[in-house]
Amino acid sequence: MSNILCIGAGYVGGPTMAVIAKHCPQHMVRVIDMNTDRIAAWNSNQLPIYEPGLEEVVNLARGRNLFFLTDENIGEQINWADIIFVSVNTPTKSFGLGAGRAADLQFWEKTARQILEYATTPKIIIEKSTLPVRTAEAMSQILNTNSRGVQFDVVSNPEFLAEGSAIKDLEDPDRVLIGGHNTPSGKKAVETIVELYANWVPREKIITTNLWSSELSKLVANAFLAQRISSINAISALCEKTDADIEEVAYAIGTDSRIGPHFLRASVGFGGSCFKKDILNLVYICEQQGLPEVAEYWQQVLTINEYQEARFVANMVHTMFNSLSGKRIALFGAAFKANTSDTRESPALAVCRELLEEQADLSLCDPYALDNARVDLGDLSEKIRFILDPYQAAEGAHAIAILTEWSYFSELDYQRIYDSMAHPAFIFDGRNILDHQKLFEIGFNIYPIGKTPLQHFA
Repeated sequence: MSNILCIGAGYVGGPTMAVIAKHCPQHMVRVIDMNTDRIAAWNSNQLPIYEPGLEEVVNLARGRNLFFLTDENIGEQINWADIIFVSVNTPTKSFGLGAGRAADLQFWEKTARQILEYATTPKIIIEKSTLPVRTAEAMSQILNTNSRGVQFDVVSNPEFLAEGSAIKDLEDPDRVLIGGHNTPSGKKAVETIVELYANWVPREKIITTNLWSSELSKLVANAFLAQRISSINAISALCEKTDADIEEVAYAIGTDSRIGPHFLRASVGFGGSCFKKDILNLVYICEQQGLPEVAEYWQQVLTINEYQEARFVANMVHTMFNSLSGKRIALFGAAFKANTSDTRESPALAVCRELLEEQADLSLCDPYALDNARVDLGDLSEKIRFILDPYQAAEGAHAIAILTEWSYFSELDYQRIYDSMAHPAFIFDGRNILDHQKLFEIGFNIYPIGKTPLQHFA
């Protein structure tokens, strides 16, 4: 039996520890966080994040071998643990050298120094946060300069979770990646973590590498996925100019076994906490290593994403007679993707901000993400109506913009919605989830991504 501590109870730490506790009842698992409200939510019936299947897993293990605690007694918790997962926030740096691109490691370093201060027995320290390549070397240097002779082994175990399917990804992962030092103690630490995951993950899905390969693999995986989205979105702009259909193009190229169908859905853009942050980090690393051409290549993935968001709004302005001032627009979706309450870097909020610049009158609707949207929009939230009911949000609106691919939005009574709107009524489907022909027959003017518009006037 091992005592497992996770420092950080966010989107990664909380679900990961819940699944480990579920499948490893022989281990005791504690999750600590400095945010007392977040810990209170983890201990309540209203969890701090929405994720399908999460509540069931937490309820199974919480109070048995899974405990959520504040970091008030962090020294005691560190000393109690044999294995420590570090899952703290690593945002993009907003100041100094590398501002706007490099990862801000202040919370990570603070945690490393807390472990150094309080630990009196050997620990395995697991990097769970997404970190720049060779960060583990710095952590090892901090931890193993102690004068008490305490042994620390640092292991990289990056997460590959997609929000909205995180529990499925944890229960049945494509792979579990574990990187460690090629030393006797490093190999032993890696094998310890392999044995932990082997409680439910087949051995052939557990990949072991050196530390640096593991760290870099996380950044590269996200960069490749974002690259595919930006690639298909770039082609969606060409489709609209040539009357090609982006879904037909995506299907045609996706049937090529060398390409495959995944991440080829054109949309208003990608968001979330990882893609932009990790690509910026990759760009910065490439620049620091004297690879400007490589850095520029990956920067273009972000440039296309910003272009797609701006192009979506520009199309709305042009279509609606070159003015949105005072016009009511219902925005369906705030989360960056369906099945999550996360609004970090959400293209929906980017569209919100640009529409406010056009002096549009906005109603924002989302089944789970409105509270987070209020926080992320800051002072701008005072200019927006946050409405849970989509029928109420659309009442009197000149247009609807679909910004998150919630299946809920495709199942609404659009005849009822059309009857309540100002006419001519527009729908801008930023996720291509609606039945466009049916909506056109109701009377809507339809503007999808990467398709020919269906409009009742020339």
